[in-house]
Order: sequence, then C-alpha cells, then structure tokens
Amino acid sequence: MGRRVLVTGCGAVTAAGLGLPALWHAARDGVSAVRPLDLARPLKSNVRIAARLEHFDPAAHIDAAVLPFCDRFTQFALVAAAEALAQAGLPAGERLGPRTAVIVGTGIGGAETIEAGIHNAYVTGQRIDPWSVPRLMPNAAASQISARIGAQGPSFAVSSACASGAQAIGLGAHMVRAGLVERAVVGGAEACITASGMKSWEALRVLSPDLCRPFSRDRNGMTLGEGAGIFVLEDEETAARRGARPLAELLGYGTSSDAGDIVRPDPGGAAAAMAAALADAGLAAGAVDYVNAHGTGTIANDAAETAALREVFGERLAALPVSSTKPVHGHALGAAGAIELAVTLAALAAGIVPPTLNWTTPDPRCELDCVPGAARPHPIGIAMSNSFAFGGINASLVLGRVEGT
Repeated sequence: MGRRVLVTGCGAVTAAGLGLPALWHAARDGVSAVRPLDLARPLKSNVRIAARLEHFDPAAHIDAAVLPFCDRFTQFALVAAAEALAQAGLPAGERLGPRTAVIVGTGIGGAETIEAGIHNAYVTGQRIDPWSVPRLMPNAAASQISARIGAQGPSFAVSSACASGAQAIGLGAHMVRAGLVERAVVGGAEACITASGMKSWEALRVLSPDLCRPFSRDRNGMTLGEGAGIFVLEDEETAARRGARPLAELLGYGTSSDAGDIVRPDPGGAAAAMAAALADAGLAAGAVDYVNAHGTGTIANDAAETAALREVFGERLAALPVSSTKPVHGHALGAAGAIELAVTLAALAAGIVPPTLNWTTPDPRCELDCVPGAARPHPIGIAMSNSFAFGGINASLVLGRVEGT
C-alpha cells in the first residue's frame, strides 16, 4: 500500500457558472444550465440546445500576455486550476517545482481553434491565426497550467474521449501514491460546442432535441456541455506539512477497455473498471454509499451501465442511490469525469445525493434508485464516479470522507 492521496483543492467551470459552489448548487437543486444555442457561426441543425457557459470573459481571469495562446478549453482549465490551487492554500505565483505533476484530460482539445482555422482556410480565405497550433494541441491546458505554477514534474494530456478527465485524475493519484511526485494538479477540460461539433454529434444520432433524461424510459439522447474540473491531489505528508485541509481521500481508480465495438458499450468493460477501482481502494462493493453515474441519457449507455452496476453491486443495487447530473451541466466529454467528480466531492461533503433531473418513467432495463426529481439527504462515507467513453474505454474513481472534515 502506497501513500494516502488527499484531495486538497477543487475548482470547476461549467455552464452553471464559475466555481464549485455554482456547480454544486445547480446539481443539488436540479437547476439545468441547458439553454437554446446562439453560436457565432450558423448552426443548421435539428438540435439547438446545449449547456454552454455564456458571458464568459477570459480577459477578466487570464493575463493578457497568455490569453492569445489559449483556446476556450485551456481558458476553462486555467480558471478552474486557479480556484483549486487557492482552495488548497497554494499562493498564486508560487513555483511548485519538480515534485508537482500536471495531467489534464480532454477529448478534442482546441475545438474552437480548429473550427476557426478550417473556416478561414476553406471559406473566407483569411489568414490562419499564427498561434493556432499552441492553442489547439490537446496538451495545451496541461502545459499552460504547468507554466503558470512552475510545475516541473510530469505534464501531459490524456485523450480517451469521455473517460479522459477521470483517467487523468486516476493517473495523477497513482503517481502521488507511488511517490513519483508529492502533488498532482489533475482534471479535465473541454469546449466542444461549435457548429461543426454539434453537427458531428447530431450525425451520430445521440443528441436529444429537447431534454436529457438519464435512465428514464422516454430518454432520447444526451445534451452537450462544456467546462473544466481541476483538483489538487497531495500525499498525506505533504498536505500535513503545509497545514492543508483535506476535502476527501482519493481511494481508488480503475480503468478497462471493452476491446470491442467502437461506439456500443459493453457492460462487462464498465463492470471491470468499477471492480478495479474498488480493489484499488481495498473496499468491497457494500462499502459504497453513492454512485455518480456516467448516465448520458442515450438508449444504449444507460442500459449498459445499469447492467454493469448490477454485476458489481448485485442485490444491493436496489438500495444504492445512483444519479446522473448530466441534465444539469451537460455532457462535457473529456471534462465530464472531472466535473462529475467535483459534484461527487460536494455530495460527499454535504451528505446529499443530487437528483437525476428530467426522469419521468421507469425502464425495466434501468432498474435503479436514480433519485428522480429532488435531492436526498443521505450519509455518504464512500462514493464512486463513473466515466465510460466511445472507443470502449472505462474509468471509475472512488472517493472517501476524511475523518474530521
């Protein structure tokens, strides 16, 4: 058994607003941030809703010398990282050195920069932004955070679609646990709501034209979202030396591959990730008090996730609260796992299970206590967060309460 991995800081940027409190209050109270879309470029689509962060002014948060190098997804990551570092009690401007890692997951990277470049190249003939490459590269968020805080340890991106953020957090936790670093700034960031992005997802026929209804029989798809979730993970000794207050303990991480269909989920792969996370935490399934589900609202995902949960939790599943908060903040792809771990962290602290918004009708293939309608007070000592991705990649994280917090 390696070092204990403590969460000492958490930051979030979502359509619900800037900061973890805005995200948590929306998730707890069931206030959806999904709105009609108004994009700069024309969107000829039957699906015109998403959870997009409106009225975001990056210049209010990011240095003018840095901003030209930052796509929207990097901007989100930098703002969330600043919140996480402040909560961890790490002063702005402090150089964190070679014992700090930065790992940020993203499914796409600089989607707005890519779309602008293609539009200029093929439609307007305008000059391509000379900083397009440093803006669009998937590792831009990790590199910009590293540069801003002087983190000279391992720094890289994880890109595995909707499991990216959870995998980045899990890898960072294992680095801290193994003693490779004493601290890891980890999470996910995505800004995928562009005209071409919406059309691409619509072409897959997985977007809902009206409401995302996870686990409900009348579900008809997911709703795209955007944002970032960033965490500070530290080994127990480092956190204690600084006098940092732990928010939770990152107990376990499991990941697996279906090694099968590129878009159709396999319950066996998801179950393997959850079982691996529990084994990594040294816990039995019976220890888990709440699961924040991947819960996209698509026909296939929700049925497969329910089957996987049934395989892992057995008869206990009937009494285990399992909710999806995607109807609130949207499905932020590579940032989803990080945003949902932030919700899970807040649920753990509050002892409140957030609801599954928009659920209306039982589905025999999704027989869960999915906490429909309203939040529920519920003692949570151990919580799990699931992320399952196209490509058949699965990741689960297990959080635990720290005594005295």
